[in-house]
Order: sequence, then structure tokens, then C-alpha cells
Amino acid sequence: MGAVGVTAEGLGLKGPRGWAFRGLRVEAEPGSLITVEGPSGSGRTSVLLALTGRMKATEGTAAVGGAVLPKQSAAVRRVSALANVAGITDLDPALTVGEHLRERALLQRRFGSSLRSVLRPRAERATEAQLRIGTALAAAGLDPEDLPKGSRTAVRDLERLEALRLSVALALIGRPGLLGLDDTDLKLSEAERAEVWALLGSLAEAGTTVVAVCSEAPDGAVKVSTRQSQESRQPQQTRQSQEIQGEEKADALAETRRA
Repeated sequence: MGAVGVTAEGLGLKGPRGWAFRGLRVEAEPGSLITVEGPSGSGRTSVLLALTGRMKATEGTAAVGGAVLPKQSAAVRRVSALANVAGITDLDPALTVGEHLRERALLQRRFGSSLRSVLRPRAERATEAQLRIGTALAAAGLDPEDLPKGSRTAVRDLERLEALRLSVALALIGRPGLLGLDDTDLKLSEAERAEVWALLGSLAEAGTTVVAVCSEAPDGAVKVSTRQSQESRQPQQTRQSQEIQGEEKADALAETRRA
């Protein structure tokens, strides 16, 4: 599917203990790299989940492509995918890279394909799955042959950057128009961060709109900041916001499983 534009005006999300974020404004063309920048606990993940249809905003308006949030959240979920979101897209450390990829391709074929595609001969379906996996790996910049045991390398043995690339590849198997990535620059060296931003920039240029949560955004991105929201809170409010995000992320996980 093609890239989608993302817009939001006055977007906010309030939980039982206060605001996770508020007053968010976004205006991004299809194929943009959008960064949600701010310190941990400032509502960054909540913004990501709201813009990808996994959380319901309390106020304001937003749209992804032609779908209006939150009324058409299901439509947004169909054109978007998440990567590296703790509690939602966690990799199983005991599984291998190949097992993760095959499992995701199987789920995509079972739940994300048309009936006509499902009814095709087994050999054609297998070829299609391998094509999706290969294309996703290439786009994510992950070559299993470079791993210690190839595709049989267990996730627990991956470096941080390798695991991040794998999570992106898994998301890309569904060929989303919008990719949401959390904790983009967490625990990465300066050189590794540069690699990740180059990767996400290439994805955007190739036609996938990207929303990436980070502590510091690169130049050239469509920047959305949660710093002002966080700085205006009292310490107690900040702690409450972090609790809200934890609760809302659990709700988002349940919603994603149902979807």
C-alpha cells in the first residue's frame, strides 16, 4: 500500500490520573519521516499509539490518509504497523530470526490477505511469503547471512541494532503505509543512531510514512515535541503520566490482539 499523510490539531489524551499529552499538532505529507521527540515519560509512546489507531485520543482531531481518528481507528490500524514497542511488539528471545520471520509471514497470509490470495496454490503462497520476507529484510537493512548463525540466530544473541532492524522488518512484511517505531535511539551509540535515521529516511523516501519516537530528532524530519507538555507538569503529574502510559499501553496491547 502507498504512503499516507498524517495530520493532527489540538490532539490530547487524558487518562484517569491526568493528561498523557495535549495540544499536539502534526502536518506531514505522505512519505514523511515524523519524529516524536521528548524525554521518557513525556507522553511520546502515547502519541505514537494514538497516531497509529491503537489509542483513542480525548480531544482534538487527527487523520491518517483518508481515515479520521478516533472514529476510523480500525481503518488506520489496517494501513499501519508498529515496531519496537515494549509490551506490544516484543521479540521472543528464545525464537530464531527465521522463526520470527516465518511466523509473521504466516500471520500476514492468514489475517492480512484477501480470500483470493489465501486460496492460491500452496507453492504460490510460499513464494509470495519468501518474497515478502526478502523485501522486508532488504528494506530494514538486515542480512541474516551476517548474523552469527544466520537465520538460526536466536533473538537473545542479537545486538541492539540488529534486534531493532528485525522488528522493523517484521512490521514491513505487512507492507504498511505508516510505520510506527518506539524508542528509536535508546541505548544506541552515535554511529548506530546515524544508521537508524538513515534507514528510516530511506523507508520514507521509498514510500512508507514513518513516525519515530526519540529523545533527539535529526534535521530534516517533521518534528513533534512533547517537551513543553512535560515541562509544564509538576513532578507528581509526570509520575501520573507515566502510570497512564503504562495502563494505556496495556489497553493498546489488548486492542492490537483483538485487531
